[in-house]
Amino acid sequence: MRYRINQKTQDKISEIGLGSAYMPQTPLKEAIPALRRAYEGGINYYDLAAGDGKAFPMYGEAFADVRKNILYQIHFGADYSKGTYGWSLNLDTVKRSIEKQLKELRTDYIDYGFIHCQDEFSDWETYQKNGVYDYILKLKEQGIVRHIGLSSHTPAVIQRILDEAAVDMLMFSVNPAYDYGQGEYANGGVDERNAVYRRCEKEGIGISVMKPFSGGQLLDARQSPFGQALTEYQCIRYALDRPGVLTVLPGAQSIREIEKLLAYENQPEEALDYSIVGSFAPPQASGKCVYCNHCKPCPMGIDIGLVNKYYDLAKAGDKLAVEHYKTLEKNAADCIQCGHCDSRCPFSVKQSKRMKDILVFMQS
Repeated sequence: MRYRINQKTQDKISEIGLGSAYMPQTPLKEAIPALRRAYEGGINYYDLAAGDGKAFPMYGEAFADVRKNILYQIHFGADYSKGTYGWSLNLDTVKRSIEKQLKELRTDYIDYGFIHCQDEFSDWETYQKNGVYDYILKLKEQGIVRHIGLSSHTPAVIQRILDEAAVDMLMFSVNPAYDYGQGEYANGGVDERNAVYRRCEKEGIGISVMKPFSGGQLLDARQSPFGQALTEYQCIRYALDRPGVLTVLPGAQSIREIEKLLAYENQPEEALDYSIVGSFAPPQASGKCVYCNHCKPCPMGIDIGLVNKYYDLAKAGDKLAVEHYKTLEKNAADCIQCGHCDSRCPFSVKQSKRMKDILVFMQS
């Protein structure tokens, strides 16, 4: 398992995490070994916006003895009073739900306490008015909540809350369909969504990814908005390549499915190549590097995707990106303008020209 560091909290987070939408559908005697296999495979980050309240005692039994080694993101607003998942902005309901979850998880603290499911500006206004946000802050002062997170599908709402709240982790729906305007949660245009990624990278806010497969639609050609299926590994790699992303949180409900997720770490590069999404990209995405590195190999050994990522971040005002760029063994100064990358880019990026622009910008 590979890990990434949340710059805000310094937590070491597995790049494959686990969502809990489906695990409650599994009998307890099968769920516990599946969760333990995830832990043994190196997964240390678990989202608990569960599909059903049955998830919490499952996790409590599976992880009570290793609690200090794992990280939970728990949602203030996810309500399980009726058994299955519900959503509430009522303070008393939120308090009861959190108390119940902590008891069943057999823990007395929350690693990441999430401002839950803020998709409209009015959600955030109500969340504050009702005292739910103040409740999270109070628990943080008491050490019960260690860090604050935010869950949203809407870039404009995310930007406002990041302006107004001290957020350490964002849970965002990331996949090629949503980024290209396809699907139920495809909120925000290409540039709006990219701005969220770049802001999080610049400010050190980690992103945990929900819905990496667009509810499974991207895995089935008959349901995919693109008429062509992607693999789980292509979707995971796509999400992990977005700036700011630390961990992807697919769901699973068996040891077999856990093993399949863990196998991501051993896949050859060709199995992770998601450049096919270039043929799905809308006109507004044309000419924009998505860091897929399909243009490799560069005859000069330049990591073109990484050079582009640092350039985009630097243009957005990230001074650390400039420093990271300067530490690269090869950068835009080494480009010989051979055009190999231009001919291979599925997103029609004129990389050779872009390398000239990068060179000038990074030297200024």
